[in-house]
Amino acid sequence: MAYYIKRISLWIEIIMERAKEIVCAENVYRKGYTGKGVRIALLDTGVFTHRDLKCRIILFKDYINYRKLNYDDNGHGTHIAGILSEMSPGAELLIFKILDKNGNGTTEKALKALEWIQKNHRKWNIKLLNFSMGYLPNTNAVMQNRLIEKLEELWEEGITIVTAAGNNGPKENSITVPGVSRKVITVGSCDDIESGKGSYGGRGPTSCCIVKPEVLAPGTNIRSLSLRDGEYAYKSGTSMAAPIVCGALALALEKNSNLKPVELKLLLYDSVSQKIKNLSPAWGILNVDNLIKML
Repeated sequence: MAYYIKRISLWIEIIMERAKEIVCAENVYRKGYTGKGVRIALLDTGVFTHRDLKCRIILFKDYINYRKLNYDDNGHGTHIAGILSEMSPGAELLIFKILDKNGNGTTEKALKALEWIQKNHRKWNIKLLNFSMGYLPNTNAVMQNRLIEKLEELWEEGITIVTAAGNNGPKENSITVPGVSRKVITVGSCDDIESGKGSYGGRGPTSCCIVKPEVLAPGTNIRSLSLRDGEYAYKSGTSMAAPIVCGALALALEKNSNLKPVELKLLLYDSVSQKIKNLSPAWGILNVDNLIKML
């Protein structure tokens, strides 16, 4: 199928319908795919129970203030949850708050959440994990490696990990941890050149000469949920591109729940649309219709 991207004015906001058009998802939704039966773990700043999330949140664990009820004192996590729910409206979300009101957190908090997931993912049938954050280069290298090792353990246990490439680009070797992992699926933004700030998405290759990010999706001026019920916000970054890919994988798992992480990654490789020449070393742009057709 022929595919192209029209250049978008710097001043035009990309809403989710436009994002779905870019990743060629229209036919999939017409066929009734919603991600029903798939559960996604989201590690972020928490979640506000926006009316558009309805009953999709089935678990909330707070590793910052240890509250019992859902909340988000930053907004980033709610925005990501909204994108996941828009891409896969039938999927269910398990929310792990590991970042504070300023969007900061520690590796120890992330590891605690990941250890809980490792112990309980079969009981809760967690198939996907969205990690829309990155660690600064000066973060303790030992702790960075521990985080990557834990995510790779979860990958081997059957959880497909989707991470953001980070916003430290466009120079080479600017992918943030944990996106540098050779196993996880690292997502960049296919439209970051339209941000008005130049290309921002992190790029590989990694220190191990691995192509990163593997796949691209829209990430600039993405409309999603805000911290006010019934209202919406626009945010940009590879953080917004990652849940578009993660939500698409939920649609694939709805069609075939037995797919392993490595199989999903290979399907992405085979199904992406053309690369954006000279802008990214990635395999190409997410193409949801192609992905589902291959199952």
